[in-house]
Amino acid sequence: MQNPLIAPSLLSADFLNLGEEVGKACDSGADYLHFDVMDGSFVQEITFGETVLRAVRKKSSIPLDVHLMIREPENNIVSFAKAGADSITFHLEAAKDPGKVIRLIHECGLPAAVSIRPDTPVEALYPWLSEVEMVLLMTVQPGYGAQKLIESSYGRLRKLKAEIERRRLPLPIEVDGGVNYETAPELRRAGADIFVSGSLLFKGDLYANIRHLREVISENGENPA
Repeated sequence: MQNPLIAPSLLSADFLNLGEEVGKACDSGADYLHFDVMDGSFVQEITFGETVLRAVRKKSSIPLDVHLMIREPENNIVSFAKAGADSITFHLEAAKDPGKVIRLIHECGLPAAVSIRPDTPVEALYPWLSEVEMVLLMTVQPGYGAQKLIESSYGRLRKLKAEIERRRLPLPIEVDGGVNYETAPELRRAGADIFVSGSLLFKGDLYANIRHLREVISENGENPA
């Protein structure tokens, strides 16, 4: 299991001071910036697009983890890659042809990741595990921040981790939703490698919050189930 990585979600940043928030995250020891793209169709909310990503790219010194919560993501892969994404995650439920989306991401020279909602069986990911560089397991329903983690997520995570280990794949698992100082260690023990967190980290001292989250994961979550 690789060292735990922290990815602050810009969805919880102060939008009036987004450049400053990006700079603080980069200076505070974050490993990635998580960039949530919502289209008002696959999920109800509408958030960032390519124009905002270009601006964030100019301010960010760390990788931009672009999470597409949009229908027919194949139509937007190239534009988000050109705008500055370092990796692109799409939802299995939103793609007509997941294989095509993965190929498009790879043709842009980027790592590909696939994600599923909490009500989609983890087995739906299995055909794609050897095709992608990361898997994102949503631990809340996509579309809103500050939700409580769904309890069944731990079992789903353990099941997915067991399948990845059975195949001996070097595939990290990212978790997104309800990640806090209490849930993160248990998510780590269940198999998570990358932790997306928004409201927890951006509320208060971002540097101290990232450091504390990393500490509680390392101190209490290093005995995977």
